[in-house]
Amino acid sequence: METDISVIIPAHNEEKYIKRCIDSIKDADRVFSGNTEIIVVCNRCTDKTSAIAKENGAVVLNNEDRCIAKVRNDGIRAAKGVIIVTIDADNRMTQGTLSEIYDLIGTGKYIGGGAPIRFERYSFPLWCNDIMCRFSFAVTGLYCGIFWAKKETFDAIGGFVDKKAMEDVATAKLLKKYGKKNGLKYTKLRKNHLINSTRKYDDLGDWLYLKLMFKNMGTLMKAAFGNRSGLDKLLDDMFYDYNDNH
Repeated sequence: METDISVIIPAHNEEKYIKRCIDSIKDADRVFSGNTEIIVVCNRCTDKTSAIAKENGAVVLNNEDRCIAKVRNDGIRAAKGVIIVTIDADNRMTQGTLSEIYDLIGTGKYIGGGAPIRFERYSFPLWCNDIMCRFSFAVTGLYCGIFWAKKETFDAIGGFVDKKAMEDVATAKLLKKYGKKNGLKYTKLRKNHLINSTRKYDDLGDWLYLKLMFKNMGTLMKAAFGNRSGLDKLLDDMFYDYNDNH
């Protein structure tokens, strides 16, 4: 039996969140007429992420890279599905997501796309972040969050761009460019969205990213001119090592 969709979940010590992410995919699969596989790529996990993922029916791979793009690409290479969907382990998809992705790809008009992002809870600073996200997506058209495209498309562009930060935007640009070359549009889901985790805001405060921008302005400016040493450490602290300490 052909696998229609493979959902790739990169996960680094996500035992608190992996089940609810998988459950959201299963909920979407229940109203989807096709066949779905779930692949969890355990990246340097030292907790129960792998065991929980297996208990909940996911295929589990192990990965030791410190680059989210490489983690996702390992999952894509192993996937059996005609269509690839990616989602982070602490996030969730809404129930109609898989069906809408399948239908949009089926029109033959789209190379793939992303999804609108909505936080799982809101406050004034989170509304500010939400508005900034909506504005930037509307201006650029580079919707991220949940990525979706045919596996053959990801193979053609070389998978996710191998960068430590902003790999999602770089990959969206590649998909958009490849689509244009083939007469197809890069788009977004209309009826569904990504439910974005507020875990870091819950732990570190809702003004987290605005504070980080001001606190690390020097590091960000240096990175803009090619000196990434400080930026790499900041990214490790905030993303790649965050789950080890929280």
